[in-house]
Amino acid sequence: MTVTAEQTAWFQETFTSLVDNVEQVVLGKRHVVELAFTAMLSEGHLLLEDVPGTGKTSLARAMGQSVQGTSTRIQFTPDLLPGDVTGITVYDQRSGQFDFHQGPIFANIVLADEINRASPKTQSALLEVMEEGQVTVDGITRRVGVPFLVVATQNPVEQAGTYRLPEAQLDRFLLRTSLGYPDHAATVRILEGSGAPRREVSSIISPQGVVGMADIARDVYLNPLVLDYIARIVEATRLASQVRMGVSVRGALALTKAAKTWAVAHGRGYVTPDDVKALAEPVLAHRLILDPEAEFDGVTAQAVIGQVLLDTVPPSQRDTV
Repeated sequence: MTVTAEQTAWFQETFTSLVDNVEQVVLGKRHVVELAFTAMLSEGHLLLEDVPGTGKTSLARAMGQSVQGTSTRIQFTPDLLPGDVTGITVYDQRSGQFDFHQGPIFANIVLADEINRASPKTQSALLEVMEEGQVTVDGITRRVGVPFLVVATQNPVEQAGTYRLPEAQLDRFLLRTSLGYPDHAATVRILEGSGAPRREVSSIISPQGVVGMADIARDVYLNPLVLDYIARIVEATRLASQVRMGVSVRGALALTKAAKTWAVAHGRGYVTPDDVKALAEPVLAHRLILDPEAEFDGVTAQAVIGQVLLDTVPPSQRDTV
């Protein structure tokens, strides 16, 4: 099944409207907002590695408002329990029955703030829901609904009292990026509006519309030559001398899905090698485990991905349409 010109035009227009809407609140970070919606429409999750006070909560709240959905925030701490995330079953003495009390994970957009401060047991409570979109408590499985996006944050500077995210959980994040500090012009605009009440953004699309957009993105044409290019990039990460463990098959699938969404968001019903290049670093870098000696020498996962892209010859743009 191919994407029609009408579907492509509607997707691009809606995607642009969503990004414009959120950018009213998250000033000067258009590219990051585009990546966040790419993760949502690719049915994946987003990891923000950022210092405090850069607008992560505002981003998640504005995205939830834009899609007429619900958004929740979970502050991860060392004493947070799995039930505090997923919900618990409580016995009701009046009815003589057990009632399930939903946890904050039951929302369209969940901000998991400082996820690396929680214990590994609590972190693992997110594994099932991130992969399957469901929660199992006391043997009963419950769906969390659609769309469903986890926006997790971790502070890359302050490491005291934190637990490193296991590779299995990192691999479940479709994208990793950083908001960073705003530029001078955006900072001035933020300061000008500091006395105004917290801004609410209007809704652009319904949750069912988001599901429809995800269906369109899934049908974007991907030439076998581009698939081969993605496979060669992934294989090259496994052979890189500075890497102890390269990108998994899940990572290759994530890059494929994200590239499809990125292509149709920019008005094309087909994926080009440039789409793959644009997303390779945010999709793949956090999945690499570097050799300890390379890390000691200052090598970064981003640098490895950059070198892999330089060394891997892309197919001709003309042959991939």
